[in-house]
Amino acid sequence: MTQPYVKAINITKRFGALTALNDVNLEIYAGEVLALLGDNGAGKSTFTKVLAGAHPASGGELVVNGKSVTFSSPKDASDCGIATIFQELALSENLSIAENVFLGRELKRSVLGIPFLRQQAMRSRVAELLHELDAHISDTEAPVGSLSGGQRQAVAICRALNLNARLVIMDEPTAALAVAETRKVLTLTRKLAERGCAVVLISHNIADVFDVADRMVVFRRGRKIAERRRTETTPEEIVSLITGAHPEARAFEAAQV
Repeated sequence: MTQPYVKAINITKRFGALTALNDVNLEIYAGEVLALLGDNGAGKSTFTKVLAGAHPASGGELVVNGKSVTFSSPKDASDCGIATIFQELALSENLSIAENVFLGRELKRSVLGIPFLRQQAMRSRVAELLHELDAHISDTEAPVGSLSGGQRQAVAICRALNLNARLVIMDEPTAALAVAETRKVLTLTRKLAERGCAVVLISHNIADVFDVADRMVVFRRGRKIAERRRTETTPEEIVSLITGAHPEARAFEAAQV
C-alpha cells in the first residue's frame, strides 16, 4: 500500500483529568473509505475533531502527506486539505447551491477597481462538481432550502471538493435520512473515494458501513481496540467489538483493570 495521506501516531487528548483519547495509532489512505465505529463516548468523534483542528492534541503526532503538522484551528486543517461535513451541514438555506459552495471564497473580477462576482464561473464550477458526483441536481441557482436531505449532503460535499479537500470527514451523514436518500449519500461517499479522496466515515449504522467502507476501526474508552478490512469481517463481529462481547474487547477491558 502507498504512503498514507494521514498518519496518527500515539494521539492523546485530555480534557483536564479526563483522557478522551489514549495513544491512538491510525493510518488513512487516499481512495478509501475508513469507518470509525464505537459506542457514544468511545473517542471516535474526539479523534476526528483532532484531525479537523477543532481540538489540539495533548500528545502524539499527526503526519499529513508525509509532513508532521500541528493544528491549532480548523483553518490549519483546511489548509492541509482536511474538510469536515457535520450532520447539521451548516448550509445557508436562503442561498443558492452555487452561493453555498463558494460562501466566503467567491470568485471575483475587478472593473475600474470595483469588485464584481463571477456568477457564471461559479455556477459552471458547481455544475461540474455535481456532474462528477452524479448528484442529479440540474439547477445550481435553486435555494438549498428547497433540496432534499441527500441533495444537501451533495452540496456539502461539493463545498469540500471546491476547497480542494483531500480528506473528507463525514459525521453521521445518513442519520436523519430516509432509505432512498441514504442510498444516494452512500453512493456519493463511494464517489468521493473513487475520485481519490480519503474519506473518514462516522456512523452507527452497521449496514451503511458495510455498504461503503474499505476498512473499519473500532474505538472503546478512548482507545483503538480493533481494525478490520470489510472483506475479512462480518457485521456480527463488528457489533461484538463495539459492545464488548468479542474476545479482543474483553481482553482490552481486562487490561484496563
